[in-house]
Amino acid sequence: MDWKGLEGLLSGVNKYSTGFGRIWLSLVFVFRVLVFVVAAERVWSDDQKDFDCNTLMPGCPNACYNQTFPISHIRLWALQLIFVTCPSFMVVMHVWYREERERKYRAKHGDDVRLYDNPGQKHGGLWWTYLLSLFFKTGIEVLFLYLLHYIYRNFNMPRKVSCDIWPCQHQVDCYIARPTEKRIFTYFMVGASAICIVLNVCEILYLIGMRVLRCSHRSSMASTRRNCGEPYCTDCSLPMTTYKSATLTKELKPE
Repeated sequence: MDWKGLEGLLSGVNKYSTGFGRIWLSLVFVFRVLVFVVAAERVWSDDQKDFDCNTLMPGCPNACYNQTFPISHIRLWALQLIFVTCPSFMVVMHVWYREERERKYRAKHGDDVRLYDNPGQKHGGLWWTYLLSLFFKTGIEVLFLYLLHYIYRNFNMPRKVSCDIWPCQHQVDCYIARPTEKRIFTYFMVGASAICIVLNVCEILYLIGMRVLRCSHRSSMASTRRNCGEPYCTDCSLPMTTYKSATLTKELKPE
């Protein structure tokens, strides 16, 4: 898998992310992709070859291995990293769409006219796209954590497993290669995924909180303009009492 290509595509997301989003992206590539590529793949590279069972019956070790590892940790984490980074492309593609509209608009009306103040600014539809991408990423992280917990029972990696499925004619004991290392990497990847979930939730709350504050500020500004009766007055950004005192001072001041 070409992780460098994925990193290059997602590097542009930093320009449109908040502080939480930049921390999330750094955590994904430094503590998850890098650990996955450099160390985790090597730990699981010989899991089936070194999966030893106390039987020589043909097909029994393979059957026990498939029962113990129905889905490989490596393939499951690879899918998780791919799916969890895909929602970020929604933001990048939306910004590209805005930039293309901006280019066509300038070509039609001239370079002095702008359709967007900043195509990458999170307002309007881009704000909703960014927020939906965060919900998708959080849902994907939770789903894969649940799958890993459901398949491997509390993320455990025992030293010995027992199976008695066909074609094994009796109960067979099998031994997993390097179970301690696999348990450590499993806990590490689960912990990194949990931290990413926390960062996504914090970013969702931050975006919603900033949106609420911005809307309340706009409503207070509109209310002030209605009260003072001057829609284009530059003093409308001040409280109403300040505006009245300033107006009274101007009226009492001699010419």
